Amino acid sequence: MRFMIIVKATAVSEAGGPPDDALMAAMGAYHEELAKAGVLLDATGLQPSSKGWRIHYSAGKRTVIDGPFAETKELIAGYTLIQVRSREEAMEWARRFPAPFGEQAEGEIEVRQLYEREDFEPSPELERFRKLDATKH
Repeated sequence: MRFMIIVKATAVSEAGGPPDDALMAAMGAYHEELAKAGVLLDATGLQPSSKGWRIHYSAGKRTVIDGPFAETKELIAGYTLIQVRSREEAMEWARRFPAPFGEQAEGEIEVRQLYEREDFEPSPELERFRKLDATKH
């Protein structure tokens, strides 16, 4: 089972400043633990939305909208992707996640399970994804 631990953005993360040394040390130690346990798939921080864009779809057309985006509660600042045996194990790891902006600052993470190929009925479309997966390995 794969889960994504999503770090919700704040005004601080959207300002683009680097995390302080204490936070970097805590995140480093946490991700080292995940790696040693063999559950870490990927993890990184994201640049502020001012360096990004969105694609809006409507009536068959696509419109590019450049950042920054005002609603920080809708943005993410980073993520950690883990693969574990159960929802409970994912919950244990998520509870240990360091406070994303320091112990004294407001912050929030969200945890979401990823779909697995087995979650879908067999179909030609699904087989196309399986073949793509096979080429990555």
